Amino acid sequence: MKKIILITGGQRSGKSLQAEKMALSLSDSPVYLATAHIWDEEFRQRVEKHQQRRGPQWTNIEEEKYLSRHDITGRVVVIDCITLWCTNFFFKQGAPEWEQPSVENALNEIKEEFDRFTDQEATFIFVTNEIGSGGVSTDAVQRRFTDLEGWMNQYVASKADEVILMVSGIPVEIKK
Repeated sequence: MKKIILITGGQRSGKSLQAEKMALSLSDSPVYLATAHIWDEEFRQRVEKHQQRRGPQWTNIEEEKYLSRHDITGRVVVIDCITLWCTNFFFKQGAPEWEQPSVENALNEIKEEFDRFTDQEATFIFVTNEIGSGGVSTDAVQRRFTDLEGWMNQYVASKADEVILMVSGIPVEIKK
């Protein structure tokens, strides 16, 4: 039976840890699908800390864009995270700003990939950030990305069976 769960919240709110605990409560051998692109050494260290926290029972997959390449039928999978996944579609690595895709084009491509990926019979636990909860950025690119992220979060939440908001390490059920 297919199930989609969305865990959202601010930075360091406990989203990833909550997703991992939930996955382990549902499966002895869950999948961790990491969408991060390693931009610098500090970020590499963050990724390594996440990997060390998970034990050998996890199947780790790294996929920056095309999640549907991976057959996870019958599995429980944590997708961490939508924010980094959207970043990979929003920015063409090394391209100047004027060559970046429009928000609408990126959003359509991400939605199509989300639909292809979640067409599988599996339990999906998506992690995302509420980046629009702060003030409005003075940077045009950041405002465009915040729009993209917010619209994608709304799309996933509309498809989700459950939505959990993490606040200071406390899960708050939004949709059940």
